[in-house]
Amino acid sequence: MALYATAAEILEKAERKRGALKTLVYDSKFPNIKQLFALVCETQKFSSVLQEIIEATKLLKLTKLKMPMAKVLLYDLLIGQGLKCGGAWKANMMKHRPRLQAELARMKVRRKVSRNEDLLPAGSPADQLPRYVRVNTLKTTVGDAVDYLKREGFSYLGQAVRLDNLTLKNKEFVLDMHLPEVLAFPPNTDFHDHFLYKAGHIILQDKASCLPAHLLHPPAGSQVIDACAAPGNKTSHLAAIMKNRGRLFAFDLDGKRLSTMSTLLLRAGVSCHQLANRDFLTVDPDDPQYKDVEYILLDPSCSGSGMVCLRDGSPADQEEEKARLAALASFQLRCLNHSLRFPRLKRLVYSTCSIHSQENEEVVAACLQQNPNFRLVPLLAQWPERGLEPLSQCLRASTTRTLTHGFFVALLEKVSDGRGIKKKSAVPLSEAERVPPAPSSDAKIPEATEENSDGSDAEEILTSAVGEINDSSNKKRKRKRKRKKKKKATKAE
Repeated sequence: MALYATAAEILEKAERKRGALKTLVYDSKFPNIKQLFALVCETQKFSSVLQEIIEATKLLKLTKLKMPMAKVLLYDLLIGQGLKCGGAWKANMMKHRPRLQAELARMKVRRKVSRNEDLLPAGSPADQLPRYVRVNTLKTTVGDAVDYLKREGFSYLGQAVRLDNLTLKNKEFVLDMHLPEVLAFPPNTDFHDHFLYKAGHIILQDKASCLPAHLLHPPAGSQVIDACAAPGNKTSHLAAIMKNRGRLFAFDLDGKRLSTMSTLLLRAGVSCHQLANRDFLTVDPDDPQYKDVEYILLDPSCSGSGMVCLRDGSPADQEEEKARLAALASFQLRCLNHSLRFPRLKRLVYSTCSIHSQENEEVVAACLQQNPNFRLVPLLAQWPERGLEPLSQCLRASTTRTLTHGFFVALLEKVSDGRGIKKKSAVPLSEAERVPPAPSSDAKIPEATEENSDGSDAEEILTSAVGEINDSSNKKRKRKRKRKKKKKATKAE
């Protein structure tokens, strides 16, 4: 019952613009953050559908519930995995269940759709983004994954060469034009029950979220730090790039998120990691065990304003929002300055899932001013969206220009030892070196037409949470089927 009470309270605060959804969820201190996060995000996604059903059935009048509570209960009753509470709330909802189910069915008939997802408002940003999948090269190859999917009836169109090639339908998919291990599918393609996902051969990860590890690109055998690691998709990507050779130190202050991360890394076949449940700012750069660390990925806590699933409007109090961003930027700068203190550091990637310059370009500019022995490395010349001037070496991502969630990435490289002595600068990998040829296929990318021509961490948490819910639901269904078989066998005897 506490789950629904907390979720309803968060939805009500979000609707009144008293905070961003992600911040409200984490500030709640609820014991199971992943479960709460999944329920709140999914309820908000279906909010208009749920409200229409509630109003058509006069549910509020009949149950005396408030709208936010009615929505979270109705979501789990009709769309989620079933109500997880007892008592008066469950009894009240189950009493009206037939009428609620009938109204949902009528809504589908009116709109001529068969799936709940097809009821979502057309044109929302989430519905326009491809479903990105990163092939986990620790367990398979891109070619083998493509062949497996083709045998399952998916239609492979080769490697994308333009943004409009990512406008896909039915069971079409392509190899991404920038990232060599990323495949793109039509929006809302569901892989949670797919063998490749459950076996850890593919990782459900937004394309923009794959950029940090890809751009850092630590060689096999190197020593690397993932400073704010949970829930672990970027960590598993680093391990794949390192070919599981070397040492990958991963830190996170949240013990529960780190526990979930451990499970994810096990499924992904990662073995070169060393997890630590601690604040990265308390890690001593001069500790002998980190003396050979040359690469750091820093993806610190941020506003989450780039995540499509978390866009619930800015808080009404602009002064409060300004203060929140200032506090986040201060923390991010501290993390960045702390990272640059590791004595043998060569390169560092700084990334956020934020669209605010206060957390992105302004943090990087302040850091460079305080650390003149580091410089920005120009990234992916063909990437369509750059950092705000004068930091055009950085990358930005957005729903419109890159068909991804909002993101920011900067790559810092050491160029001197702090005493004005220049060191030999590492040469950035060319795009030709970064992107291998696409797997062979007879299918080709179609030419652009008027019809299809035209762009976290939070999404990672939500994806894994929804996946766990689905896995749990599947196990429950299997147990029910076993019990039914036993009953039939007993009756037969």
